[in-house]
Amino acid sequence: TSVIRGTYLGLEYMRKANGGNGGVIINISSLAGLMPAAFQPVYCATKHGVIGFTRSIALAANMENYGVRLNTICPGFVNTPILQSIDKEENMGQYYSYKDEIKNMMQFYGVMDPSLIAEGLITIIEDDTLNGEVMKITASQGIHFQQYGQTPFTSSKR
Repeated sequence: TSVIRGTYLGLEYMRKANGGNGGVIINISSLAGLMPAAFQPVYCATKHGVIGFTRSIALAANMENYGVRLNTICPGFVNTPILQSIDKEENMGQYYSYKDEIKNMMQFYGVMDPSLIAEGLITIIEDDTLNGEVMKITASQGIHFQQYGQTPFTSSKR
């Protein structure tokens, strides 16, 4: 709920109709928000939710002329201490048996330095054309965007 509450709070203060200066809100999801992950079903579901919520509210903010853009970044594996936790059963619980699959995914996508995520954030902040976009960031493929088909319809403004 923090992503939703934080986004609404940001929109309240940032949107031009309320005296704000506009801007950009960037919500953080994960590659797990774009594909199923047997070893992280709840995490995966919440990250899918972040993407759907952000894309939907970005469309609404555009239709209502808030002057605020909303985008999502989906980083892959980042070189942080949490990656070491997959080798410990007490950290993984019932999903410990999936540790080899996780390691295979880490090898496929690579493990990136946090500076690549910062580069992606700067891109989203500086490019005023990006709204409702989902940026994927991995060590193996760099910074790129999820491709979606055109939205078949949009609600008209009241």
